[in-house]
Amino acid sequence: MTTEENSYVFDTESAVEMARLINQDRLLTTAMGGPLSGVPELPKNAQILDLGCGPGGWVLDVAYECPDAEVAGVDISNLMIEYANARARSQHLLNASFGVMNLRHPLDFADASFDLVNARLLVAALKREEWEPLLAECSRVLKPGGLLRMTEPVDFGVSNNQAYQQVMRLLSEALWKSGFGFSVDGRNYGLTNTLPGLFRAAGYQQVRILAHALEFSAGTLGWQGMYDNYKAGVNVAPPLYVRAGLASAEEIVELYERVLLEMHSEDFRAMWHLVSVLGIKP
Repeated sequence: MTTEENSYVFDTESAVEMARLINQDRLLTTAMGGPLSGVPELPKNAQILDLGCGPGGWVLDVAYECPDAEVAGVDISNLMIEYANARARSQHLLNASFGVMNLRHPLDFADASFDLVNARLLVAALKREEWEPLLAECSRVLKPGGLLRMTEPVDFGVSNNQAYQQVMRLLSEALWKSGFGFSVDGRNYGLTNTLPGLFRAAGYQQVRILAHALEFSAGTLGWQGMYDNYKAGVNVAPPLYVRAGLASAEEIVELYERVLLEMHSEDFRAMWHLVSVLGIKP
């Protein structure tokens, strides 16, 4: 698949990136308080879609929690979809299914097919001009009264560690320069403050937001998962910064290794902040 077709910032067919996303999925669901936080009771035999499902963790969690529902996940990665389907078979979750699909193109589903459309962390997958078309596609495939829930980061962690904060500054600038998010200056992602207005402009009603946070300070339950996330980042992240002209691969690896070293400090303090935006199709 060409880079014009696939805008995800990391290699979608990388086993290392897949392992990172499996770990990140668990962290995100923990931060949100469960896979369906903020979602009202679903109708019996609900039809559910997860966009950019990666290795399928959210879909499998929901399929297990809602055995009468049909839960589908789509992603651009052949590797991750193959893995997700294998996980569904091994867990005997016959109500979970996965397929390869590009969110930058019209969704290959009929009108009014789903009661719930979910998406998480598309900040690094969709260019800023692609959000409005995707919201329109979500509206098309949702049933009247169906719910759209999108969860995106305010940040990927704020800490008292200088190296960590330097990585975060470079990440937001790299995404901004690469055409992602809605920041005006590259100092943030500019997405969580923009999404509610995009929902309303797309015709969604009863738009509301939910805030989530995951502490990963030294000694907390979230620390190991975030440490593993950045350890994997040493292998997958450098090309993003190099393409944006911000640093060499060697400089990024050195910086990430400083983060990993300093995260072991007993006084390391950090928290990840996210927001879910929910809206109803009329």
